[in-house]
Amino acid sequence: MIGYLKGKILNLSADTALIETGGVGYEVLCSASALESLQGKAEGEVYTYLQVRDDGISLFGFSSPAEKNMFLKLVSVSGVGPKMGIAVLSGMDVNSLAVAIASSDVKKLSTVKGLGKKTAERIILELREKVAETAGKLPSGGGAPSLPGTDDGDEDAVVALMSLGFTRAESAKAIERARASGASTIEDVIREAIKGM
Repeated sequence: MIGYLKGKILNLSADTALIETGGVGYEVLCSASALESLQGKAEGEVYTYLQVRDDGISLFGFSSPAEKNMFLKLVSVSGVGPKMGIAVLSGMDVNSLAVAIASSDVKKLSTVKGLGKKTAERIILELREKVAETAGKLPSGGGAPSLPGTDDGDEDAVVALMSLGFTRAESAKAIERARASGASTIEDVIREAIKGM
C-alpha cells in the first residue's frame, strides 16, 4: 500500500499531480487542498490512498492525515466511491465537512457538485453512526456520555472531531482549550480544536 509520497513535482493539472520519487512518476488524483499545497513548489508531499480494481489502479492524494481519514470514512459509505470522496473534499474543507456531518446539515453537504440530497443524507446517517459506535466502545460503562458542563453544540463538535479519527477524550480536551481561547460558534470551536491537536 502506498500511503505517502514525497518528491519532485513534475506536473500539476486541474485535479492531478505528477510526483517523481525514486525515479518513478506517480500520477495522483488530488483533493483541492492537496493541489493547493503543491502549487508553485519544486518538491512536495501528499498522503495517499491506493485503489486497486479490475479495470486499473488509482492513487488519490490528500494534504493531511486528517483529510485522508475523512476520505476513508466517506468511501466507506455505500454509494460513495473514491472519485465522489475526492469531489466532496474538494467542495468543502475538512472542518466544514465535519461540522456539516455533526450537525446533520444536509443542505450544506448537498451544495457539493455532483452530490445529491439522498447521498448527502446517507453520508450523515452512516458516518454519525460510525462515530457513535466508536464512542460506545470506550470504557465508560455504557454509551457515549455527554461531557460535563457542555451543551449540544459541544457534543456536535466532539462528534465532528471523532469523525476525523480523534478519540472522545482528545476531542473533549481540545474543545475545552478552544472554548478557553474564546471560540464560540461550533465552526470556530472545531477549527481551534483541530489547530491545537
